[in-house]
Amino acid sequence: MSDPLDTPPIRPEPGTRMLFRWRKWDGSPHWMHECVYLGSDEWGDWFGQRAGWRSTRPERDYLVDGPNVTLMPPSGLYAMTVNVAPPATYRVYIDLGWDVRWGESDGGLEPTGIDMDLDVVHAVDGRGIWIDDRDEWDEHRVAYGYPLEIVDRLESLAIDLERRVRGGIAPFDDATPDAWLERLAALEPPEPRLDE
Repeated sequence: MSDPLDTPPIRPEPGTRMLFRWRKWDGSPHWMHECVYLGSDEWGDWFGQRAGWRSTRPERDYLVDGPNVTLMPPSGLYAMTVNVAPPATYRVYIDLGWDVRWGESDGGLEPTGIDMDLDVVHAVDGRGIWIDDRDEWDEHRVAYGYPLEIVDRLESLAIDLERRVRGGIAPFDDATPDAWLERLAALEPPEPRLDE
C-alpha cells in the first residue's frame, strides 16, 4: 500500500490556464509565467506558454515572443523550458530549484517553486551549452544561507544536467519537448490571466 503523502495531486484538465509562480529562498516573489497545463508523461508535468503571453517579475515584465513548453519533473529540483527557436536565442533553459511542485492557489493547483539561481542553458546563437548565473549562486548561497547539503546537491545536479543536455538524453532531446510543443499548438488558446 502506498503512502498517501506520496500520492500525486489530482491534476487539472489539460488546457487549464494557470500561473507558474517562482519565489526566492527568502520567500520574496520572483518570476510568474502565464501558462496552460498540457498533461504529464514519464518525465513529469508539462506546461505551455504561447507567444504574446506574459512573464513578469519585480521590475521586469515582458510578452513572450515565441511558444515554449516547461517540464516540472517529480524530483522538485528543476524546471526545464524548451523554446521554439528562433525567435528565442536559446532552445533549452533549465532553472535549478527547490520544492518545485504543485501548490494551492485560489482554491486550485498551480506549479510553484523556489528559484535557486543556477541555470543550464543551450543557446542556438553560437554560445553553446553552459551553466549560467554562477556569480548569483555564489552571492545568494551566502546571503540567504543555503544549507550546505542543498548547495552540494544542486551543484552536482547542474553538472549532470549540463551533461545530459549535451548528450541529448531524453527528456533533453528534441523529440520529447517537440511533441508537447505540438500539443500546445493544437489546444484552443485560453485567454492570458495577468492582464485581468
